[in-house]
Amino acid sequence: MKITKPRLALVCGILCISIFPILVKLKLTPGLISAFYRMAFAVTLLLPYVLITGNFKLPNTKFLILAALCGIIFASDVAVWNIAIQDSSATQASLLTNLSPVWVGIGSFFVLKIKPATNFWIGTVVSLIGMITLVGFSFFIELNFDHAFLFAVLSGLLYSVYLLISKNVLSEVDVLSFMTISLMASSIYLGILCYCLDESFTGFSNNGWFVLLLQAVICQLCAWLSISYATKHMRATRVSLSLLSQAVITSILAWLFLEEKITLQMVFGGIILLLGIRITFYDKTISLKNLFSKQKNQTQL
Repeated sequence: MKITKPRLALVCGILCISIFPILVKLKLTPGLISAFYRMAFAVTLLLPYVLITGNFKLPNTKFLILAALCGIIFASDVAVWNIAIQDSSATQASLLTNLSPVWVGIGSFFVLKIKPATNFWIGTVVSLIGMITLVGFSFFIELNFDHAFLFAVLSGLLYSVYLLISKNVLSEVDVLSFMTISLMASSIYLGILCYCLDESFTGFSNNGWFVLLLQAVICQLCAWLSISYATKHMRATRVSLSLLSQAVITSILAWLFLEEKITLQMVFGGIILLLGIRITFYDKTISLKNLFSKQKNQTQL
């Protein structure tokens, strides 16, 4: 398989975003205020750069509004996912959030009028089996339908909507301009929300502030500049499904830094998950009709 720049960017983005659940599990700051500072610090660092270098280009009104809408949707996604992780477990929240490829596939069909290839659906099923194997079948069966469960599902839905809209915007707007507009919208939206809900903007430990800065630089700027670039040049379905692999990387990081155990079942589940992702990148469309036709021709020979 030829490695292209968009695919390389996607890999870099996945590596950067995989550290995020580890940082959230530290619980050094509340979930909602953590989401605000992730966006606010990121735009504070990005805005001067794009203005000084002249890389910011204001799009027309339609795409300006859509880019801002993407920022609000993504901010909502991060906020509810933070709360879901802190109020339940990172495993449950990650599992339910990562159902987003299913929503992206359905959305691509109905909204973008793009019919996902058979490869995508086969890869989705295989990847979800891998995800369930990774966290354990009994855990999946015993999920509690509380507010944390609903928030995790909502996070997956919001993320899929974000991917579909951003794919449309990035076809006309460059990545840096898109990120600047969306981050500004995210920061303003979350700032108002935190103020209305009487969230404390100060009083964190030095480690807490450091983690907030780390989230902004690594998990937001580095990760989403890379993922946005990949989204601009790749199918939204492929990007969303590839992001499932962050669960595998997060498990390894949790083992290294949080001393969480990695079982043989988790390793097996990770292999299945990655196999599902590989299926979606298969160059030739997998067709059941072609498969049976090939088998018939071989039988005749």
